[in-house]
Amino acid sequence: MSTPQLIAVLENPNYIMNIGTVIRNVNALGVDKLYVIDGLNRLESDLEQLRQRKSILKHSKGAIKYTHVKRFDTSDECLNFLEKQGFCNVGTSPHSHGVQHYRLPESPLTQPQLAIWFGDEANGLSDTVLQRCQFCISIDMMGNVESLNLATATGIVLYEAQRQRRNMTT
Repeated sequence: MSTPQLIAVLENPNYIMNIGTVIRNVNALGVDKLYVIDGLNRLESDLEQLRQRKSILKHSKGAIKYTHVKRFDTSDECLNFLEKQGFCNVGTSPHSHGVQHYRLPESPLTQPQLAIWFGDEANGLSDTVLQRCQFCISIDMMGNVESLNLATATGIVLYEAQRQRRNMTT
């Protein structure tokens, strides 16, 4: 039996600032790894080179030095990698496109091998990812907007996932 893991996955994020802030969230919340789909090759593939990038260092407040980040060229490549390792892929989207949908905090986030996917800032998750996720989760919006900033959403969702996983072991 493998050690339980929680992985956050960003699909084609547009802004380096958000990537840096998500790295900080991942580290602060004890998430095991961050995977980034980067089809435009804006990020370094080598983790040590990425750790030297000033904008990432600045926006992660140095958390990049202690956080495992892996880059993938395509969503399919990352999905195949995760599925091969037995991960449950969960999408974050208010639009579930036919897959089962849960709202936080009712969403079941206690699978031992869990990868939570977050879409880009403008369009959310691709249909490719949504179709291959076991289910989708969303944060209820109480105002007039449909979604939150990428970094804000990761903080809320990953906190809830860790809260549920902690309660599972106590």
